[in-house]
Amino acid sequence: MELIFSIIRRSDTKRKALLVFWYVSVMLSLSTYNSFAQGDAHANAQLDARQIVIGDQARFFIHIQNNPATGRVQWAVIPDSFNNLEVVERGKIDTIKQGNLVTYNQRIVITGFDSGIFKIPAFTFPVIPNSGDPYTIQTDSFALMVQTVAVDTTKGFKGIKGIIYVKSSWLDYIWLIAGGVLFFLLLAFVIIYFIRNKKLATKAQGATESLQDYALRLLRELELRQLWQKKQVKEYYVELTDIVRNYIEARFQTSAMELTTDEMLAKSLEIREMQPYHDLLMSILQTADLAKFAKFQPLAEVHVQTMEQARQFIDSSRPVIVENPVANNTDSNKPETKTDNTNPS
Repeated sequence: MELIFSIIRRSDTKRKALLVFWYVSVMLSLSTYNSFAQGDAHANAQLDARQIVIGDQARFFIHIQNNPATGRVQWAVIPDSFNNLEVVERGKIDTIKQGNLVTYNQRIVITGFDSGIFKIPAFTFPVIPNSGDPYTIQTDSFALMVQTVAVDTTKGFKGIKGIIYVKSSWLDYIWLIAGGVLFFLLLAFVIIYFIRNKKLATKAQGATESLQDYALRLLRELELRQLWQKKQVKEYYVELTDIVRNYIEARFQTSAMELTTDEMLAKSLEIREMQPYHDLLMSILQTADLAKFAKFQPLAEVHVQTMEQARQFIDSSRPVIVENPVANNTDSNKPETKTDNTNPS
């Protein structure tokens, strides 16, 4: 022992620190060698580095092996700091099962901000067996040297440099330029889009269709789709009668969509304005019912005839302009016209 201390005293500062570190590590290992087992539980620990620079990190690994059938292990309480060392991170406890034994592993990341040799203590784990008295197991303790950054004292101190300005070019602002161009393109697109839509809306408002013209246009569009030519006879008559019934509801202010053909024809006799069109409606609706419900396949001439009858019914039922009878006042010569129903859409 005296020989060791005499060697340490005769050594230079750097070598003396290394010898002290070596001596402390050996003594700690000899004095705290506690990886023993009074039962089936064992404790072990590892340190991946014995010296670090201030602020650097070392990893401390804990391994506990136990047989769950014989007892359970309580995990040790590891403080946030000890002996000028600080715990940066605690890893989760991993479990590995091998036969009857289970190994628990945890990684502890440690750092230090003071130079010196510091002790990582032995951590105690209580073991509670299924039979017998409780006992404890311990990990090894370790010495960790925390060193300062090496400084070359042969060179003089240098002052703090001021801010160095770097010349910029337009390439440094390429993303700002691209973003600005994209923004203005999107803005121009939005403005043009709304201007065009406003013009279209104005044109649509200025050219409002009458109710009859709207219904006739729907019939033309149905005819252009050539449904019955494509063997879609039922769909053809469903859409045709829907157009006619919607027209009746708007023109004569009466329900038509929910009525059966017989109910619709009976109502046409009750409404004075619809009486002239009773026979025309009967031909349209009865032909459509045969095609829709009786799987009747009309000839091509019948399809064309039914379409023409629908056009005739809609076109001939336009409101008639009627003049008022002559009244006593001077303004009675003004003609009164019935309001023309227009497309509600």
